[in-house]
Amino acid sequence: MKKFLGLFLLLTTLVSAQKKDITLEEIWGGAFRTQYMNSLNSMNDDFYTLLNFSKQGTTIDKYNYATLEKVETIADSKNLKQLNYFESYSFNNNETKLILGTDLTPIYRHSTLGIFYVYDIASKSLQLIDEDKIQEPTFSPDSKKVAYGKNNNIYIKNLETNKVTQLTNDGEKNKIINGICDWVYEEEFAFVKAFEWSADSKNIAFLRFDETEVPTFSMDITGKSLYPTQQVFKYPKAGEKNSIVMLNIYNTEANSTSKIDLGNYEYIPRIKWTKNASVLSAITLNRHQNNLNLFFINASTSKASIVLNETDKAYVEINDNLTFLKDNSFIWTSEKDGFNHIYHYSKEGKLKNQITNGNWEVTDFYGVNEKTKTVYYQSVEDGSINRTVYSVGLNGKNKKRLTNSQGTNSASFSKNKNYFINTFSDANTPTIYTLHNSNGEQLKEVLNNNELANELKNYKLSKKEFFTLETENGAFNAWMLKPNNFDKNTKYPLFMTQYSGPGSQSVSNKWNGYNDYWYQHLAQKGYVVVCVDGRGTGFKGRDFKKVTYKELGKYEVQDQIESAKKLGELNYIDKNNIGIWGWSYGGFMSSNCLLKGNDVFKMAIAVAPVTSWRFYDSVYTERYMQTPQENPNGYDENSPLNFASLLKGNFLLAHGSGDDNVHVQNTMRLTNALIEANKPFEQAIYPDRTHGIYRGKNTRLHLYNKMTNFIEQNLGNRIQTIKLLKQ
Repeated sequence: MKKFLGLFLLLTTLVSAQKKDITLEEIWGGAFRTQYMNSLNSMNDDFYTLLNFSKQGTTIDKYNYATLEKVETIADSKNLKQLNYFESYSFNNNETKLILGTDLTPIYRHSTLGIFYVYDIASKSLQLIDEDKIQEPTFSPDSKKVAYGKNNNIYIKNLETNKVTQLTNDGEKNKIINGICDWVYEEEFAFVKAFEWSADSKNIAFLRFDETEVPTFSMDITGKSLYPTQQVFKYPKAGEKNSIVMLNIYNTEANSTSKIDLGNYEYIPRIKWTKNASVLSAITLNRHQNNLNLFFINASTSKASIVLNETDKAYVEINDNLTFLKDNSFIWTSEKDGFNHIYHYSKEGKLKNQITNGNWEVTDFYGVNEKTKTVYYQSVEDGSINRTVYSVGLNGKNKKRLTNSQGTNSASFSKNKNYFINTFSDANTPTIYTLHNSNGEQLKEVLNNNELANELKNYKLSKKEFFTLETENGAFNAWMLKPNNFDKNTKYPLFMTQYSGPGSQSVSNKWNGYNDYWYQHLAQKGYVVVCVDGRGTGFKGRDFKKVTYKELGKYEVQDQIESAKKLGELNYIDKNNIGIWGWSYGGFMSSNCLLKGNDVFKMAIAVAPVTSWRFYDSVYTERYMQTPQENPNGYDENSPLNFASLLKGNFLLAHGSGDDNVHVQNTMRLTNALIEANKPFEQAIYPDRTHGIYRGKNTRLHLYNKMTNFIEQNLGNRIQTIKLLKQ
């Protein structure tokens, strides 16, 4: 028996030795990049287009859904004399024209400035929209005009006469914004374009932001000049003044603007025209974001009526699922019964029926085929870490599963809902794209990453194992990576990763890319890597998610500490060598875990962490915490700033100085608290880098090298071997 065991270990070692280690240089040099379908746009018939890049230039290519074959090239940059390349495109309604964007410059997370042209497909002619950089150019439904934002005002260009009309005149930086969102709306309500054409092209509804009274935030930009510059912008922190937002409707024929009275509200997070060209919908929220009104507004009379009201003891979620049917009845999603589900309302706002129900969540809504009265959606019916695509009748009957593979499935439907392209991956399978008909039948494989999968066979990869971790606070989804040469009779250091923010999910059965490669790299070095989704995370129902209301960082930290203790009881985990890390909300968490769990965690890394929710923006923070004035204890009792004296372990604090989202102020305040407590720690500041800390040569490589070295120095990979059981 001993001879056999020795031979087995020798053969295992030889096989393992033939495989390679994943290096940080490979990860951040792009060696393991996955192929994907770029800018897929479904067309009116059973066709779709892709934006394709090559050394020769940029093309917009048209494909047939049924055959996946390329039908034609609609636009090619090498044939456009005025435009050497383009980076974005959008069609008009009848798909005879395009807006092509070039020289795009990012502003914040979603917003860009750029030079835009109208391209007539038949004549192959280009028409410059504006000589200056503009935002969000959008065709009118009749294709005769383009509306866009410039210098905080809205403009309309008549494509037939080249005449430009300025709709608003009071736009001014850091004061008034028309038709484009302010910083906090863009970041937290996730949209930039705050204007919408009516279907008859007669009206434009738009939001006007008065941010005059919003406090100003400034950041020094080191740059490359002799003197630094400053980035100055309006940023409403928790409890501070927000922009005053007004809804307006501009009539193109009368050249006049009407202000719409929506009563008492704080936010207007969505506007959308209904199927009736004269009726606009708008959603309002109070400051606590727990009282939502859906309005219908008559564009002719400016009269607004509430058709739906939704309240919650904590907060009401905002999404883009509101969908109007031909009779102006509408689809709405809500978690009012405890889980997120799909509802059908009449045009008067009367509930017709609840389309989906059960103790599971709808995670995406894809639309309705009105001819067949079929609804398409994605859900966690196959387990909360998985995503599956389904169809169901508008009446809630005849539900059908459309994707079979267990993992993460996401559908991109053709406009008429006859076909969809499914994007599939699981934790150990890189992304595969397949074509399906509306019944779910797979017709063809579109694109795969088999080449990458085969290449990865040459590396010492560990399989990601999913499990449920039972703690005194509940049963939590978790995954684990063990060293490739794992031996159950060996004790390994434990390195935990998490994000933990409200409604988030880090334990998901999908291909996760860069960070997962890093975790593989750490596993190769002899660490067991584990991720646990505790209370407050998503897709397990309203109550599981909203238990953290008014107490961000309390229950989530308890759950990570308890999870670490539980994992430390495993015979192959060294309970004296447990570390944790996180980015953003995860950095807030890892900081708190090291401080409040100083008898459990030996080290922690926090990247771009929130260190007090008093420093973060109003919309996000107050959604979960109310204001600091109303809930001071909730803010302070869970802030790392107030527990710096508890530091025992080793701590690395990293931040980008140009972070417009989680300001470096957070790290500087924690730095001061640690200095005052006379606690040693390490710090890395990345000049001018934003929240993602990625711009510039080798930036990510440098950060991950630093973190890896810190782990090795302070968590160690001193594997303690237990004697093999007697054979």
